[in-house]
Order: sequence, then C-alpha cells, then structure tokens
Amino acid sequence: MVAVHKITEDFYEDSFILIALHSSLPDYALTYAINSSLKAAFKRSKKDLDLSNIISFPFFEWEDEINDRYWTLITNSSRNKENVITADLFKDEVTFTRHYLVPEHKEIDYFLKIEEEDAHMVEDILKALTSIPKIITAYKIDAENLKSKNNLIF
Repeated sequence: MVAVHKITEDFYEDSFILIALHSSLPDYALTYAINSSLKAAFKRSKKDLDLSNIISFPFFEWEDEINDRYWTLITNSSRNKENVITADLFKDEVTFTRHYLVPEHKEIDYFLKIEEEDAHMVEDILKALTSIPKIITAYKIDAENLKSKNNLIF
C-alpha cells in the first residue's frame, strides 16, 4: 500500500490584517506621511510584485523588529503602456490599461497589509491613519472573503 500525502490549502494560509486606504496621494508621498505619523520605516521594495509579464505593482515594506511584524503598503492599481496600431484618426497612439490587484475593490487606492492579527492594534492604526490629512478614509477589510486573496500573498 502506498501512502498518499496531500498539501491542504490552509498550509499556505497567512494570517494578516488588511486595511484599505483611500487617498489621492502618489505612493511615495503616502509612504512619507505614514512613516511620519506611525513612526514607521517603510522603504520601496527593490522588486515589484509581478502578477504577469506586463502587470506589476510597486510596494513599500517595513519589518517592525520591535513588535515582530512585517508591514506592506501596496497600490491597488497599475497602469501599463500599450502601443496600439490602428487605421483611424489617432494612428500609432499610446494607450494605457489599468489593472487592479484586488479587482473586486476597484475603489480602494492602497492596501496596508500587516502580517499579525492583533485586534487592539488595528483601532490604534486606523485612528493614526485617518488623522493624516490626505487620507480620506481607512478601514479594515476581511481578507478571508476576497476572491483574489492570493494576489495579496507575497
């Protein structure tokens, strides 16, 4: 008799807190504001998150060694330049296509992912984030119910 070993889906499950951010700031300015407000040290990752050969998302990361947490700030949308050859008035015009990291939440500008579950910490973080003038709103999202949750595991 041969033993069959299966890797279950929950083997890859990461527990993390996911916070949605609505802001018109560019990613570097938002990172600076969060670093100042939360006394964090986010830095741009050397590699982008690549979902395919044409879709990539820049992100900022911070390893909080004091509290043993890993934080990631990532944009929800990415614009890719495409050259479309047409025979109409706008011949050889460059077009842009927008792709989303979490397509079911296209209205969200950024995601803040914290790889530790601590209910007490979330309220303090949300209060600090909403006190930043250029952040319109911030709220926690239930990551378990996302269809594209695998895009957030990196």
